[in-house]
Amino acid sequence: MNAIIKFMKRNYKIILAVICLSATLFAFKINSDKGIDPDPNKDKMLLELLAFVIEKGHYSPPVMNDEFSKGVYKDYIEALDPSKRFFLQSDIDEFAKYELQLDDQFVNKDLTFFNLTYARLMKRMEEGKKRYKLILAHPFNYKVDETFSTDYENSPYAKTSAEMVEKWRKQIKLSTLSSLVTKENIEAEKKVKDPAYKEKTFEVLEKETRDNSLKSLDEYFGFIKDLQRSDWFSVYVNSIMARFDPHTSYFAPEEKERFDVNISGKLEGIGAKLQKKNDFTEISELISGGPAWRGKELEAGDLIIKVGQGTDEPVDVVGMRLDDVVKKIKGHKGTEVRLTVKKVDGTIKVISIIRDIVEIEETYAKSSIVDKNGLKYGVIYLPKFYIDFENKDGRDAGKDIALEVERLKKENVNGIILDVRDDGGGSLSTVVDIAGLFIEQGPIVQIKSAGRKKEVLYDRDKKIEWDGPLVIMVNGFSASASEILAAAIQDYKRGVIIGSKQTYGKGTVQNVIDLNQFVRSSDFGDLGALKITTQKFYRINGGSTQLEGVRSDIVAPDRYAYLKMGERDIDNAMPWDKIDPAEYTTWNNNSSFNQAIANSKARIAQNPQFKLIEDNAKWIDTKSKENSYSLNIADFKKAQTEVEAEAKKYKPITDYKNSLEFTSLPYEIAEMAKDPTLKEKRESWHQALSKDIYVEEAINVLDDLQSQSTARQNSVPARSKKDKLASKL
Repeated sequence: MNAIIKFMKRNYKIILAVICLSATLFAFKINSDKGIDPDPNKDKMLLELLAFVIEKGHYSPPVMNDEFSKGVYKDYIEALDPSKRFFLQSDIDEFAKYELQLDDQFVNKDLTFFNLTYARLMKRMEEGKKRYKLILAHPFNYKVDETFSTDYENSPYAKTSAEMVEKWRKQIKLSTLSSLVTKENIEAEKKVKDPAYKEKTFEVLEKETRDNSLKSLDEYFGFIKDLQRSDWFSVYVNSIMARFDPHTSYFAPEEKERFDVNISGKLEGIGAKLQKKNDFTEISELISGGPAWRGKELEAGDLIIKVGQGTDEPVDVVGMRLDDVVKKIKGHKGTEVRLTVKKVDGTIKVISIIRDIVEIEETYAKSSIVDKNGLKYGVIYLPKFYIDFENKDGRDAGKDIALEVERLKKENVNGIILDVRDDGGGSLSTVVDIAGLFIEQGPIVQIKSAGRKKEVLYDRDKKIEWDGPLVIMVNGFSASASEILAAAIQDYKRGVIIGSKQTYGKGTVQNVIDLNQFVRSSDFGDLGALKITTQKFYRINGGSTQLEGVRSDIVAPDRYAYLKMGERDIDNAMPWDKIDPAEYTTWNNNSSFNQAIANSKARIAQNPQFKLIEDNAKWIDTKSKENSYSLNIADFKKAQTEVEAEAKKYKPITDYKNSLEFTSLPYEIAEMAKDPTLKEKRESWHQALSKDIYVEEAINVLDDLQSQSTARQNSVPARSKKDKLASKL
């Protein structure tokens, strides 16, 4: 889940000033510890830094007591061994001695518990690696009556090595059994289509499933082998950080880089996605518009053998960790990297690529147009509230949404849908910019820091970029910045919120603090960063979105409505509260507002497709609680047949197609003519929209809002307010 990031200079300087007081102390400790094994020394330094930053900067740190320690212990052990297939009960008994000591160990920079668990995990994983190979060396007997439960949380740890072998055997058997039944069904379907087809025997299929399982587990343990001690220490540290609140977390150096890419939507490199394939690094995808894509020499499926920097001697990367390969390939704009690759056809080729800025297009806002009953509507999809903190002239969600609104206005649309479903958040400043596009002026969000008066962030520009009918689409995964936007639009009664019963419920603000700036010595390299909760935000009506989220004006049935996936379902989430409301005036151009909501509710209640979705949600909830499976092939097939028969009732949900046709805007049609990848992506999106009943109902709501005055909507030029707002934030 993306965090809301708010770099308010005033608050950041307070934290910076306090921490800098201890910089000399930190530097002294580093220098005085020279000669000691650098790993534990670096770990202790990291714990000291984190403890200090948390104490001085966290919005409301919990008391570090036995309850805190219990939470750390539980989260950490679950993170190390979630399916209980490594640790024995004797290990857990030994670990449990430290259950109430972890708060003290954190404060005292004591690594005893981590060292113990890390060493034991490495030992147990080596045992597991030998175990699965022996299990998969022989065929399974699928006629035996036995079961396996996937309720790992409530299942016991194995008491002996023999019990552990049995647990592994059943777990692997369940996996191969599921694959085997699927393969048998595929063979049967081929026979129906072609009576001359010779079906594979049971023995052949059984062997294939074991071979596939072996390959999968080999890859898993290959990934585990690539992990270093520091990776596991990050797991331990984050088990501690998460107990302060669910959104406070430590970023190891590589994680910080990924976060920056995620929030900005861009990186410097060649523009290729990589994945591990045995000992090789494989090109899995080229990013459209990137230097590798433009060069037309590198292809998906190519295996990277060597990496060279400019004219330097290339380095062999076969068997190297994926993260280390990525580091060698990434680099600053304008520099050269030479990749020696094994092509799909088996030939070896050296490919020179000049690195450049790569924009990840899927990160950015996009829009489409749809016609209905002679009216034209625009749909804008915003996957996240992105921003480039390093470049004020770079792309950000606020400027891009303003541009999309301007483009839609040129097409004379009669209404706009802004889709923030599954949007986990991002930059706070962009929320203010975007909300400001749809109101005259006024407060957008209230922010409160610990021990300080609230602050209100305003849209101060009287111009309205779009004053026509507006619908905001949300779901249970719309979080953080998405919730601020939806809440502001709802409080102003500026638009209609349609979607799940309520959004995710994240009402906190995080700062990302680079830990390296507080240490004078560079003996230990990059220390990473801390994402820390420093503030809470509130709606302009005074209520928090924390836990409660934003409740939709129009609730549409949701297939995942009954599953526990929101902030309110996290045991250590911060509480809901409220503050005084800000002064604001609701939108007065909404004569059809209440009637449009009533009409939509009536349509949804009478719509058989929505009724089916509601029934499916209840069924999914029931099935999610079933976790015992027969390992007898006959019983497994019977149970699967029953499930498939029930599932068929819900197939119309995925088969559904509305009668709407979505098209790209003229500028994008021209771009697609030159970019087949972009064309393919947009066609895929439009196809998804044409099967989306929620978008269809949102368009129906725009229809019902048409009696609102839209005379001014085409006379106001769209423009971004980011630059003006930036100085206020």
